[in-house]
Amino acid sequence: MKKLILAGGTGFLGQALIAHFKNEFDSIVILSRAKGKTLEKVRYLQWDAKTFGDWCNELEGAHTILNLCGKSVDCRYTTKNMAEIFASRLDSTKIIGAAILKCKQAPALWINGTSATIYRHSEDTAMTESKGEIGEGFSVEVCKAWEKVFDGFELPATRKVNMRISMVFGKTAGVYPVLMSVVKKGLGGTMGNGRQQVSWIHVEDFCKIVDWMMRHEKAKGVYNVVSEEPVRNKKLMQMLRKKAGIFIGLPAAAWMLKIGAFIIGTETELILKSRYIIPEKLVSEGFKFKYRTMEECLADL
Repeated sequence: MKKLILAGGTGFLGQALIAHFKNEFDSIVILSRAKGKTLEKVRYLQWDAKTFGDWCNELEGAHTILNLCGKSVDCRYTTKNMAEIFASRLDSTKIIGAAILKCKQAPALWINGTSATIYRHSEDTAMTESKGEIGEGFSVEVCKAWEKVFDGFELPATRKVNMRISMVFGKTAGVYPVLMSVVKKGLGGTMGNGRQQVSWIHVEDFCKIVDWMMRHEKAKGVYNVVSEEPVRNKKLMQMLRKKAGIFIGLPAAAWMLKIGAFIIGTETELILKSRYIIPEKLVSEGFKFKYRTMEECLADL
């Protein structure tokens, strides 16, 4: 494969994908707001994620462009932050689609990374691509608008895949180090009622899913990028305490979490919303997970 383009590829997932694909592509191009540079066959190009520029030329003949852009939702939902969360996702998707339309030789595949939080809070009913129920609230409205922009582009020469990504677990970044830090401080007890489901994916399986989507030309549309077995918060915290060798963790009621979230500048939705999501399409179309259970995932981290 000749060229992979990662929009917003300087973060945790982008760097994991670079490591996974560095020997699979002739070149990897990272679209970033930072100043351009080249490291071996990885080129970093500057863009603003909302206007045309020299970066558009890179799309010509590219195999895949994967959009990972978006301001972190790990913040307070102030008017300013909400506007930036919307704009960072919608603007980047709009300009990528518009740039593809201008190509003489369009990319073969456009993957847009969105969020599995689009589904409603559910503790006991599994959300799948075919039967999942869309939720309500700010985060859901962001996802709906984001997917509407992506779906609005008719690109006959470019296959389109929308990845609804769950919490990604990796050794050095993502949600795992944050949770382990909480556990090691003795605060790793049940959060809220502990019944909320946590849908997750090991970072290695995330990269394998992207690889699988590139190679399976029938793959298109929406995919839940989650493991096969969600885990409830209470059980997850027990497993994290065991791994850390800490057998006591103070529980935190919902009202306590709201106070704590306010102090550290985030929202409780990231902890209290129950995401019971199943990768129906990936399983039915033949993808094989390396890490099916949280036990297997944590054993590797």
